[in-house]
Amino acid sequence: MSLDPTGAAADATDRPDVELSLTVVRYADEPDRCTIYPPEATGDARMSTWLSADYGAFVDLAAMQ
Repeated sequence: MSLDPTGAAADATDRPDVELSLTVVRYADEPDRCTIYPPEATGDARMSTWLSADYGAFVDLAAMQ
């Protein structure tokens, strides 16, 4: 649930779909790293709209529903 600008609650399903890309970098001596980012972003938006974490921190969305 989220709040709209007037403070009214809105369901998560009211949000628009967002397309994301995923890249996994594999390392021999450290945990693999996964980066999620919007594929169409460029310039400053590309540098500020990504998330990286150890691959093991991510789970399949279908498994969590």
